[in-house]
Amino acid sequence: MIDRPPDLKSTPRTAMLLLLLAGSLGGCADVGDTFVSSAFVDPARYDLYDCKQLETERRTIAVRTAELQGLIAKAGTVTGGAVVGELAYRNDYIAVRGQAKLVEEMWRRNKCVATTPAAATPLQVPAQAKGAAATSGLY
Repeated sequence: MIDRPPDLKSTPRTAMLLLLLAGSLGGCADVGDTFVSSAFVDPARYDLYDCKQLETERRTIAVRTAELQGLIAKAGTVTGGAVVGELAYRNDYIAVRGQAKLVEEMWRRNKCVATTPAAATPLQVPAQAKGAAATSGLY
């Protein structure tokens, strides 16, 4: 007689273990970019910045965000590029988004007024980049 291992589908302990594993991994899916982006940035980083420094930082962050979105979109145009874009640029993109959120919060808290028209609008993701980022799972 052939001795073979028990069928995995029929053991209740295996089924319970699989359910427990799926439940624990499902909880990771709920962790959004909002939580992760704030984890990449020191909350006190911009506390001592005045409005002029915050305005400069907003422009710098906007340029970096646009640059990363462009790189992610460019990577997504080639075969396997979406994966490369995720691996290469996602952490930087999340960190920059966290910085942008923090700078905007400090901007509002300090009641700053933009000195140049370009700095008057809050940082927003361009529509073209949103589409590219949505396909790569960034939003």
